[in-house]
Parts: sequence; structure tokens; C-alpha cells
Amino acid sequence: MTKMHGRIAAVGAIVMLVVAMSAARGAAQAKVDVTGKWAFNVETSAGAGAPTFTFKQDGEKLTGHYTGTFGEADLTGTVKGAEITFTFTVDAQGNALKETYTGTVDKDTMKGKLVIEGFGEGTFTAKKQ
Repeated sequence: MTKMHGRIAAVGAIVMLVVAMSAARGAAQAKVDVTGKWAFNVETSAGAGAPTFTFKQDGEKLTGHYTGTFGEADLTGTVKGAEITFTFTVDAQGNALKETYTGTVDKDTMKGKLVIEGFGEGTFTAKKQ
């Protein structure tokens, strides 16, 4: 019986360690905060651009502002762990262009893809200022 109790205790300790490591990993992801000004580099089939985004993160909720080739617009989105998604609509010479960005955040950088509804797709990289 003593060996059996020892094995059960060892298995219990291993399970506790795995749970603790998972919780620590989750806490590290929860610390992602994109609040601030970001410089983007965007590449699409229609050309390249260097817009600026200012983000305000409140938990998973994201708000902010876009300034770039197509003017200016407010944005909304989410940050879940290291995943970021945001959208905004700009008026480009009388045409409403909805842009959706999806990507990942790694400390003070991010990268991902964007879709300009009705016009195409592209990629982006960004660095926090």
C-alpha cells in the first residue's frame, strides 16, 4: 500500500505542476496590451502603405483610430490572448471601404493579414511606437 500511495502522490504532484504551468502560460498571454500608437507596414496587390493606428485596450475590447492613405476612421475589435482582430470603414472618394485586420501580437510587434472588402487582401507587420 505504501508504494501505491507514493505513486498516487507523485501522479498528483505531476498533475498539479502541469496545471500550474498552464495557468502561468495563460497569465502571460493575458498580459498582452496593445494600448498606444503603432506604425504599420501594409502590402496588398494594389500597393503598399504605412498607416498609423492608435489603440485603447480594455480587457478583450479594443477601440482606436486609423490614419493612413484612405484618411481617418475609428476602429473596433478584440484582443484574445495573442490574437487581435479589428475593423474600420473609410470613405475613399465616395466609396465605403471596410477593412478587417487579423493577426498575432508578440510584445511590441504584430503581424497578420488584412481584407479590404471588395478589393482584395494583403499582409501587415507593425511595431509599437
